[in-house]
Formats: sequence, C-alpha cells, structure tokens
Amino acid sequence: MTLLERSSSTDSSTSTGGRVTTSATGVAPALARVLRAVAGGELPVRLTAWDGSVAGPEDAPSVVLRSPDALRRILRHPGELGVAQAYVTGELDVEGDLGAALTHLWTVARERGLRGIRPTPSGIAALLRTVREVGAFGRPPPAPASQAKLGGRLHTALRDRQAIHHHYDLSNEFYSLILDPHMAYSSGYWTSDAPDYTVEDAQRDKLDLVCRKIGLGEPGMRFLDVGCGWGSLSLYAAEHFGARVTGVTIAREQKTFIDERIRQRGLQDRVEIRLQDYRDVADGSFDAVASLEMGEHVGQRNYPTYVKALRDNVRPGGRVLIQQMSRRGRFPGGGPFIESFIAPDMHMRPVGETVQLIEDGGLEVRDVHALREHYVRTVDAWHETFERNWDTAVGLVGEEVARVWRLYLVGGSMAFRDGRMGVDQILAVRPDVLGRSGLDPVRPAAWL
Repeated sequence: MTLLERSSSTDSSTSTGGRVTTSATGVAPALARVLRAVAGGELPVRLTAWDGSVAGPEDAPSVVLRSPDALRRILRHPGELGVAQAYVTGELDVEGDLGAALTHLWTVARERGLRGIRPTPSGIAALLRTVREVGAFGRPPPAPASQAKLGGRLHTALRDRQAIHHHYDLSNEFYSLILDPHMAYSSGYWTSDAPDYTVEDAQRDKLDLVCRKIGLGEPGMRFLDVGCGWGSLSLYAAEHFGARVTGVTIAREQKTFIDERIRQRGLQDRVEIRLQDYRDVADGSFDAVASLEMGEHVGQRNYPTYVKALRDNVRPGGRVLIQQMSRRGRFPGGGPFIESFIAPDMHMRPVGETVQLIEDGGLEVRDVHALREHYVRTVDAWHETFERNWDTAVGLVGEEVARVWRLYLVGGSMAFRDGRMGVDQILAVRPDVLGRSGLDPVRPAAWL
C-alpha cells in the first residue's frame, strides 16, 4: 500500500468541488494550518507527510514529505535552499511532472503577490510549536554531499579551479548522456521546426553562426577559444573553416576528452588545447576570439580582467564574440540552489551592463543577438535525453546528484521561458589605431 493509499484509508475527509478538506489529525493537516499565513491562503499543493496524513487540494501537485529531516532543513534555510536540499536528498519528493508542479507554484506565488518567505514573529512561534508537536524539531542534518564546498578567496585561480571541478568534472561519460554528439554545453541556435531537426542540428547551426560572425573566412586564421568546454567550437572551427585553434580550459576532464577527439580526427596540426586560466593567456595577435558561456563564471570584479584578456589576445580589427547568460534582480548568481549546487561563484547581470563593461575594456560592440527562446528548446532537449538515460545517470553519479540535475534542468528551462534569465551573443571588434572596425556597415542576413 502506498503512502497515498494509506492516507486515504486512515484519514476522514470531505470533498467539495474537487477539493478535499482533511479533518483528521496528523502532520500534513497541522502543517497546512500553520502555513496558511506564509502561503497567503490555502496550501497550493497536495501534501502527504511521513505519517501518511494528507492535506491540501486534491487537484494540486502532489508533494511528499518522506522524513522529518525535510522540515528541519527548511527551517534552517527557509525558502529555495532548504527545499532544494530536501528534494535532492529524497526527503521531499514531487510526484508526477516536476516542471508542471513548479510552474503551478510560481503561478500561485504571482497571483498571491508572494515575494519570499517573511513570517511574522507570531507566525514563527506558531510554526515552531507545530514542528515540535509533529516530532520534527531538532538539529538539521548536514548539508547534502552534492552541495558545493569551496575554500579560499573569491575568484582566485585556486578557488575558480574548485568551482569548475565541482560542476564540470563529474565525468565525461555523464555529460555524454545529456549533451548532443558535439558535446556543446551552451545554447543552441534553432533554425527549423521540422520534426527531424534535433539539438545536434541546433548546436551545429550555433557553431557555424559563431564562426561566421567572427569572420573565419580563410583557412589558417588563428582562433582563440576561451573556456573551450568539450571542444565543440574548437573542433568545428578547425574542421569546417580551416582555422588554427588554441582552446583553453581549467577542467582536466575536458582537456582529456578533447585531446582524444583531436587524435581521432587527425587535427593535431590545427588544434591545441591548454589547461590554462584565461588570465594567463598571452599569445596575442589572434585573428578572432570567442568565449561561449564562460563570462558568467569570472565574477563581477574580475569581468574587466576577462575583457582585457580577450582584447589583448585579438589583433586590431579582429573580432570577439561572447555568448553569455543575463539576469535581472536579486541573486546574480542564479539563486540559492544554483549557487549552492551547480555553479558556485557565478555572476550574471543585465545584458546592457555587460555591453558597457565590454566597451569600457576597449572593444566596440557591433551586434547583440538575443537567444533566450533558443535556450528553452536546448535545455528541454537535454532534459528529455537525461530522463531517457536516468538509470545510467544514477549508476554514474548516484541518485542524489541525478536529482540535482533533474531540478537544475527543469528550473533552467523555466527561468529562460519566463524571462528571468536570458542569453545573448555579443559581437565586438578591437578597433585599429584609427578607430576603424573593418566590418561591413550592413548587418549580414546570415547573422539573423
């Protein structure tokens, strides 16, 4: 018998218009009563507690508290972080479609004008009494093993390596389960709605678009790929545009992966991948530079240093393309869950502020191309692939990390869908000594 079956056989309840009012005592009804003030009204979920009791609307998303530890975590970290900790450990679960449940909660929060949890002193006292009464009062368990634990001063080379290791060095095999064959871990560029057009096609079209925007028109042009990931852009530029490519990454797993692909494709004379911090690149005179979704990781204070590294390594008249996520409002790192479990130390800002920083660094911005809707389709494709390979993913990284990624992919798609985050390709040029860009004054149709 399931938790829901046990609750329906033990609880006495009445149904009105598809909604259930639970009259029996138990953990869930007690929590529903005390949470009315926080939720701004009726509980927006169908809550089942570890004792089998149920409360909330029958037609609402089903949330299950499997352990008192879920409440202890949420009391310790009210809001997003505590709930995320309980979810990834399995102490809290959502039955059915996670995306639909989160969308419902966001909709209710907007309709009720909720802007975070701000309980009154009397509300806090009532909540603590209830938690004690249901046997959930006590010291919260340790942070989940999947939560990032970094040391050192923010955005030093050492700490940046720790942050990159936390996210990117899970294993190349794990990322291969999620990403397309290019291993492109950034937004694709979707140019078709045809049923047989896939995320692999969208990533190919993105890579081709980048190479055209930065002007890789002749074989032998020198190209610098800053934060090269698993080498999708480096390899594409070499294979399809004849570029001589230098790629830099600080993730050892990524370098190992790309070096093997270079060997398999016979590109040793055209592609060099370095395990190197962007601040240490000093070759200069590249014909073009690109950096895809790395600028978010350098930090607010270091962003001028990042722009300087891009500018100093491109020749006068050479082009620089930055593809970067943007965000407005609170939590420039993406919010407590993202900052704690996915990308610690990340910093995003509105795209206009990034454009200003790029121009302050001596580059002339020539084009800003918004791709927000493209990222929704990209993340949805990753999520579909991930769920299809769920058992394999759990075997590789364990169920807790797999649950982190499920929450990450579902939440990421929603953030781009709802406009809380954006992503843009920003094309800039290093003017020559006379201030000339060398670009055609007419915006090419191929950039659309």
